[in-house]
This record gives sequence, structure tokens and C-alpha cells, in this order.
Amino acid sequence: MSEKTAKTQKTISRQIAEFAVGLSYDDLSSEAIHEVKRYLYDSLGCAYGGYHTKDVGILHDIYKGMGGAEEATILGYGDKMPAVNATLVNSLMVRALDYNDIYWKEDPSHPSDLIPATLSVGELVGASMKEVIVAIILAYEFEMRLCEFAVPGVRERKWHHATLTQFVSPIVAGKLLGLTVDQMTHAIGINGAHNHTIGCPTAGKLTMMKNTVDPMAVQAGVFAALMAQKGYSGTEAVFEGKEGLMDCFGEGWDNDKLLGGLGDKFKILECSMKGFPTEALTHTHLTCMLKVIKENDIQPEQIESATITTIARACDILFDPHKYRPESRETADHSLPYCLAAAIVDRQISTASFSDEKLKDPRIWAVIDKIKGEASMEFEKMFPAKQPSKVVVKTTDGKSYEAYLEYPKGDPREPMTEEDLDVKFAGLADGLLDADRQKKLKETIFNCEKLSARDLMKATVV
Repeated sequence: MSEKTAKTQKTISRQIAEFAVGLSYDDLSSEAIHEVKRYLYDSLGCAYGGYHTKDVGILHDIYKGMGGAEEATILGYGDKMPAVNATLVNSLMVRALDYNDIYWKEDPSHPSDLIPATLSVGELVGASMKEVIVAIILAYEFEMRLCEFAVPGVRERKWHHATLTQFVSPIVAGKLLGLTVDQMTHAIGINGAHNHTIGCPTAGKLTMMKNTVDPMAVQAGVFAALMAQKGYSGTEAVFEGKEGLMDCFGEGWDNDKLLGGLGDKFKILECSMKGFPTEALTHTHLTCMLKVIKENDIQPEQIESATITTIARACDILFDPHKYRPESRETADHSLPYCLAAAIVDRQISTASFSDEKLKDPRIWAVIDKIKGEASMEFEKMFPAKQPSKVVVKTTDGKSYEAYLEYPKGDPREPMTEEDLDVKFAGLADGLLDADRQKKLKETIFNCEKLSARDLMKATVV
């Protein structure tokens, strides 16, 4: 039997498990390792921003009240709880402001939602940060590959991208737990059998669940890996088997996008960071709008109308009626009319753009109904290779101004600089860490391969 024939007879989950179990720190390129540190720095900054949110506070209080083994540290807070519980709190903290990374091909995802699983399990088992770095590489590798696996993506089939994360989180946790190939295959089957997430958390009127469903899939993967470590079995053909993912979700799967060329080049190098704490499809439009109003010194009261040409799915997600009168931060940061109105009024978008006070700002409501979305089939054909935006602003004196961009700041074609990251981190960590602590934590992160996971987590406590 040829090697190729033998490989094709293996299940998808087993092929993934074999790659994951076999990957070592020495297999990683210096560029990939550096990107891990950049995303770790960015994600911890996002966690400090999420530290203040109501939803994080609720989950932290629930788990603190439950108690349990002190296995893993809660970012910022410093208290400890079981690793499974800490994973959910920390993952939500990274995710809460919708400011962490983004990868969007057939499907969107936020691979850094998985970083807390590496830290919690790494702390649980006393792993080195070199081992954690390998686990983070795996998180990005398979989360991003799964975004291209379904054609069209699961989002187009009315499912949420947490459906992808359910298959990745047990790989990430299992790597740090030292699972065998058989055990990791079982872990993928355990978690993949029960975490399919319907699309409603990001449709219509949004709630706290918008940011919570993916961290829940991350948490469940840690538990699944622990189950497999103890001998629990799971469905091996969870992808391609009878009534598995591919059977249930219908036709259209690209196995080569999921499995081809593993290890040749690491996907983390293709991920994007966010320059705004908003839904990913808003970013090019926000950049475009800010360019128009700043370059032409347009004041809010001068605007007669603003038309945004975008892809069809952005119109569907970001311009539905609920988005014109958002009542919560979760809906507002997924509302392109609101984000654009706030950008017009304040000439910037920050975490403060979604405060309770800002949601009541009459200047925003005076502009928001002047903003309209226009779907373009030409733009749709360009996506996801490009994220085009055309903004046309007409002013009360009869003049018209426009701008066109194809991708936002943070895209690999225009990456966030070190200075950009420092500014973002400072804006999120201010009030929790002073400038000296911020500098020291950055140095710790960018030299973390010399440390243990426990050492790094100690350094995050405010």
C-alpha cells in the first residue's frame, strides 16, 4: 500500500491529530514564533479591555462562587480556579470588546479566542512557554484552515463560527496535555459531536451571547481533551462519517484547504489584527469614512447623506433595522450605521464609542439615519481576497466627496506596526497597568520562550 493510499484511508480527525502530536518548537519558523508573540501581546491587551465588562464580571463571579481546584489564573484578577472554568472567563475577556484578531475567508473566525486555552492548560500542567507557543500555532493553523474548508462557509449556511472552534480547541488543549494520536482523535470526536452553534448570536438584536459562544466552544474543548486523557472515546469520523459535519451541513467541502501542505507555511502569518473594536466587516468602511471626513474637514452637521457601497453579506449583517437603533454595546459594535455615525462625530472609534453614555449621544442620532448601505455584486466577487469599500458623502452645500479602499489597517498587506500595537495596548490597559508595568509586560511577552506558562500568568496580574 502506498503512503498516499494509506493517508487517504485515515479519517480527517486522525490526520489532524498526527500533525498536531508531531509538531515541535524546532519545526517553527522564526517569523511564525514572532507572530505568536505579537498576537499574544494584542490578545492580552484585549483582555485588559474586557476586564471591565459586565459579561466578564458575571462569569467571573459565578465561577469564583463555585470554587474548586486552583489550577489556572484569571487574567488581570489573579485569582485561580479549575482550568476548564478559567478558560471560559479568560477567553471571554479576550473576546468581550470584539477587538481581537480576525480571519475571514469562506468563514470568519477569531483564532485568539483559543489562546486562553493554551494558557490555562499550560499552567495546569506546568508547561514551558515554548510548548504554549506550539499550541498557539496549532490554534491558528486549524481555526484558519477550517474557515476555508466549507464552500460556501458555515456562516452562509446560517451557523456561527463557533462551530469551527469546537474542532480546534481539543487539539490545542490536547497538545499541552500530551495526548497520543488516538486520544486526540477521540477528543476531536467528543467536542465535535455537541458544539454546533446556530447563527443567531450575530443576527438581528445582539446580546452578551455574541461574544460568548466561541469562548464556550473553547472551554468545551479543554474538557473534551481531559475526558480523552482519561480514556473517554469519541466519534472518529466526526467530519466525514455518517451524519457527521459534512453529511449534516450538505455539499461543498475542500479537503485540501484543511489538510494540504501542513507545516509548509504557518497560517498565523496570514491572520489580521483589528484597528477598531468593531465587527470585522466594518473596518475598511470606517477607515474610508475617516479618510473622507478628515481630509475634507467635514463636520457632522454638514452631512446631507452618506452612502456606503459594500458586499451583500455586510449589508445583511450590518444594516438590518436593529442596527439603526442599537440598545447595547454588542449590537452597536456590529452596527455599521452606528459605528460610522460615531466616527463622523468623534473622528475616531475606540472602546469609549460604545459606552452607555455614548449610546445616548444626540449627535450620533442626528447623523445615523443619513447613512445608507448599498450592496455591490462586483464587490461581492472581490471578497474575501479584498474587502472593498466605497464611501460617498454629500454635504448640505451640494458638494460630494468620496473614497475607495480595498482592505483595512491590520490586514497582512498593511499590518499593525509595533507602535500601533503599543498604542492599542496602552488604550486597553490604562487604569489597570501603569506605563512601567505595560513596558515590562511587553518585554516579558516578547521574551516568553525563556519562561513557563505559570511565569507569564503571574506577570499578567494587575
